[in-house]
Amino acid sequence: MRRVLLIVSGGIAAFRALELVRLLRADGIAVTPVMTEAARAFVTPLSLETLAGERVHDMLFEPTQESEIGHIALARSADLVVVCPATANIMARMAHGLADDLATTLLLATTSPILLAPAMNVRMWEHPATQANLKQLEARGISVVGPDVGSMACGEIGAGRLSEPTVIRDRILSVLTPDHSLQGRHILVTAGPTVEPLDPVRFLSNHSSGRQGYAIAASLAQRGADVTLVSGPVTIPVPPGVRRIAVQTAREMLTACEAALPADAAICAAAVSDWRAKQPAAGKIKKTADGPPSLELVENPDILATLCRSTRRPSLVVGFAAETDDVLDNALAKRARKGCDWLVANDVRQGVFGATRNTVSLIDESGVQGWPEMDKMHVADRLAERIATFFAGSSS
Repeated sequence: MRRVLLIVSGGIAAFRALELVRLLRADGIAVTPVMTEAARAFVTPLSLETLAGERVHDMLFEPTQESEIGHIALARSADLVVVCPATANIMARMAHGLADDLATTLLLATTSPILLAPAMNVRMWEHPATQANLKQLEARGISVVGPDVGSMACGEIGAGRLSEPTVIRDRILSVLTPDHSLQGRHILVTAGPTVEPLDPVRFLSNHSSGRQGYAIAASLAQRGADVTLVSGPVTIPVPPGVRRIAVQTAREMLTACEAALPADAAICAAAVSDWRAKQPAAGKIKKTADGPPSLELVENPDILATLCRSTRRPSLVVGFAAETDDVLDNALAKRARKGCDWLVANDVRQGVFGATRNTVSLIDESGVQGWPEMDKMHVADRLAERIATFFAGSSS
């Protein structure tokens, strides 16, 4: 039987961990519950114990177990460790390797995958310290689901709500149940911005963080695909099982994409600079009394259109459209102009670049399908599922 070690930390969302336990048990997953001291202020050990069908662990040194080093045995007992809710406090302690209670000791001692479901006040979530801790944890391979955007118990509105227990359950199942639906498929993914030099110290670029493209690459690899990720400069760690080719400019990205062919599918999620300097200056452009310099720009190669027209065109080509006005109209026109099979459109006026969440519409031959707002990993999972369905249908 698959087993989850569930760590419940002290936040108002702790009561929702009870629903998560119920869902997991209904799916035949055993749950070993662990509570921090602060969690007891929000849910009772008896409630958690009753739903899990196992006793709650909350002491670092339990006299009946320490002859067997009980906390180490616990750390090794699970197929997956889930922290729900993950407060700012426990994320900070994890990031800095503290082990001052049972929960943090387990998190430091385990070799199992770890999934965090953050929940906290929006200002705590957006604080630079929390975001720095998040990046550090993700760089270590720790997965994160959420948080959602909405109203909170404190009365504020923003990012910080715990993801729905059903969403967390689905992410847990995706980790525990290997999916080989894309086994044997080579998929090319582009991600991040491109950088076009103006002189040795300045460049043209954009605010793309690469989060969505990297999430797509990770989700495809989890389903068994052989993933080549052509990435502009970002700070995100390479997902497990993904082969990354680092590039800077649009021309370098196109060269890398063409070299990666043949591929069964190409997912062009990168935010490619449309223009570059015709002739970058050899030295730093200096201020002069004549005012700002004139920049002569030329158009960059169109990577999406080039892949669509290639003699080695992948069976499925998916483009992305980051728009600020008339989003769907512009996206529909872009799909027709580029010749891609599907196009994912999103409105980047809503602070999408660099954020953990996205609201997109998928455009294909059947029309426009609006997806609800969700975290970028969930968007990636949903897209990967559709890609797997596409190939399952084409091979039947």
